[in-house]
Amino acid sequence: MSLNKKAIVVFSGGQDSTTCLFWALENFHEVIAITFDYGQRHIDEIACAKEITSELNIKHHILDVNLINQLSANALTREDMEISAALDTELPSTYVEGRNHIFFSFAAIFAKQYGAKHIVTGVCETDFSGYPDCRDVFVKSLNVTLNLAMNYEFVIHTPLMWLNKEQTWEMADKLGKLKFIKEKTLTCYEGIRGDGCGICPSCVLRKRGFENYLQKKGKEKHDTTVLSTNKS
Repeated sequence: MSLNKKAIVVFSGGQDSTTCLFWALENFHEVIAITFDYGQRHIDEIACAKEITSELNIKHHILDVNLINQLSANALTREDMEISAALDTELPSTYVEGRNHIFFSFAAIFAKQYGAKHIVTGVCETDFSGYPDCRDVFVKSLNVTLNLAMNYEFVIHTPLMWLNKEQTWEMADKLGKLKFIKEKTLTCYEGIRGDGCGICPSCVLRKRGFENYLQKKGKEKHDTTVLSTNKS
């Protein structure tokens, strides 16, 4: 069911944001993608986003927010920092302080200029890897703040908020884009497209979710076949 509105998709070219891009295309009559250049180590992320939007014939804008680099030391922008997962008392080294706060705020300013009230993002609390700015409470709080600050009725959509990676792959499959997302997106912290390096935290999460989904899909297919046979 289409919302018949214009939407801005915060787009990185990764699995989650690409799934959300296809979700937005199903739900809005016009979609514009916005990508942020924040000095990320792997500039191929931006190239990947460009290629995907070009192939899908979607308007795509890149905004320079390299200021983040001057304020936050993290493994996504500094090659001398090791990529590590979250520990019990520490955030992962890939956490960029305030990144989503800045991204969504700039996306809102951009959206208003284009007469769009809908902002779509792939943040997820279920598999959020310890990032506090991927939590539902943060998104809802910022949504209210942006509406008050700009006197404009934005709606920030988070289609993946309560989905794990297995369910995200399932959504991609239901959208008919499983192969596209598996082969053409860049999720790997080492900057390798598709299945990635297979070692970094992002790749491990992505691979495990994909394998779990294939197992689930295979089981459902098997159960359907057995049920059909028994009815016969």
